[in-house]
Amino acid sequence: MPLQQPANRPADAEMAGPFPPDLHDVRHLWLKAGLLLLWALVSFGATYFARDLQVLVVGGWPLGYWIAAQGAVLVFIAIVVAYGWAMNHFERQDQQQREALELSAPAAEDRTHG
Repeated sequence: MPLQQPANRPADAEMAGPFPPDLHDVRHLWLKAGLLLLWALVSFGATYFARDLQVLVVGGWPLGYWIAAQGAVLVFIAIVVAYGWAMNHFERQDQQQREALELSAPAAEDRTHG
């Protein structure tokens, strides 16, 4: 017996198709790549330079400890905040472009037929 969708739940056309191309826009891909690179540099850079960072002491504790305990987490939170801000900015830009296109295109009822 094939699976059927419940009768009381309408099919969502947006969910039925592939992802919108806006999710894979070049701006989004560059943003994701840059933030991922920053995350990798902080995570692996702190580990690679851990012995060098132990020489510097901040607040009675070695700098390597501070970066490992709090610094990497704070950078990760900053990356999440930056991603959210940038995506909101991109969405506002896209909305403005859509509105500008709608205003510049003549309305369908204003067009003459034939």
